[in-house]
Amino acid sequence: MSTAPATFSESVEHIIDEFSVTPNPHPASEADRNALIGAPKFGTVFTDHMAAISWSRTGGWDDHRIVPYGPLAMDPATAVLHYGQEIFEGLKAYRHADGSTWTFRPEANAARMKKSAARMALPELPTDDFLAAVAGLVRTDQAWVPTFHDSALYLRPFMFASEPFLGVRSANEVEFMVIASPVGPYFSGGVRPVSIWLCRTYHRAGPGGTGAAKCGGNYAASLLPQEIAASKGFDQVCFLDGGEGTYLEELGGMNIFLVKADGSVHTPELTGSILEGVTRSSILQLATDRGHQVVERKIPVTELQEGIVSGEITEVFACGTAAVITPIGRMAGQDFDSVIADGDPGTLTMALREELTGIQYGLIPDRHGWMQRLA
Repeated sequence: MSTAPATFSESVEHIIDEFSVTPNPHPASEADRNALIGAPKFGTVFTDHMAAISWSRTGGWDDHRIVPYGPLAMDPATAVLHYGQEIFEGLKAYRHADGSTWTFRPEANAARMKKSAARMALPELPTDDFLAAVAGLVRTDQAWVPTFHDSALYLRPFMFASEPFLGVRSANEVEFMVIASPVGPYFSGGVRPVSIWLCRTYHRAGPGGTGAAKCGGNYAASLLPQEIAASKGFDQVCFLDGGEGTYLEELGGMNIFLVKADGSVHTPELTGSILEGVTRSSILQLATDRGHQVVERKIPVTELQEGIVSGEITEVFACGTAAVITPIGRMAGQDFDSVIADGDPGTLTMALREELTGIQYGLIPDRHGWMQRLA
């Protein structure tokens, strides 16, 4: 049930036409491609091509191109290797029943990348160029978009300081690129409630830091706490605020939501140290559409602990591009260990997940105009 075609503006189509295309001289054979798509592992298999746009302080954005996927030649002094000046995004291309390919709210990803760039002293890529790079790559590698249930082509736009120099300043040369990876269901055995370890020792980000930017440093900061959580038998880690250490912030790569017994939906407010997730904002809208009171506020961890025990909190879930909506069945920390609603994934959690994925795959009407046709 694909909705009526939502086409890109003429300005975006014009930029797509400007991309030079260098075909991969050794593309995957149809048999190899089908085998790779049929059993993908997230982020380990990539399509035949990648999109790229270069930037310099003197020339601006230039050299729009689609080239064979392959290693990058980098000088050992390339700035990103020493100072971490880079950002990235994540979105998906979905195959609909009629064979068309769509993506979900790409303008929001483009806008967030601009905000991340501003915080990391990188040039802001115009929205039309972002959209054109994504669409151009998907159209070139359209055969890589999976067709089986709950699959998609994961798109990874990223930007990094490519100038070779040693010195603490923003780079004068930058590369923006998009690569693509076919992915299957995030949970191979179906959606299941996950377990979360509450980290009190380490923080993902702090006041005035880069928490609201989608940059690699934030994720690097989450890896050790994630390993600690895994060593204790938990699936993921949840961070508290870096100021007082008393309020919920987010998981290593996902935002968190609570559902109360009165049906209200609560999530930590954006304080500058939490990433503004595209899936997060979509859930806020869908929950509001359903008549739920939606509240963005500071949530004390003590409220979470007490609410799970008393039954005031009936559902907890996390959200992000990769896993969409993930039910949380258990939360624990140094001083508590609680199972949420007997580990049940939650009625509203699953209803929101079904609605959101239904929109993305063209199975139900897209009343907010979120979907954009790529091919």
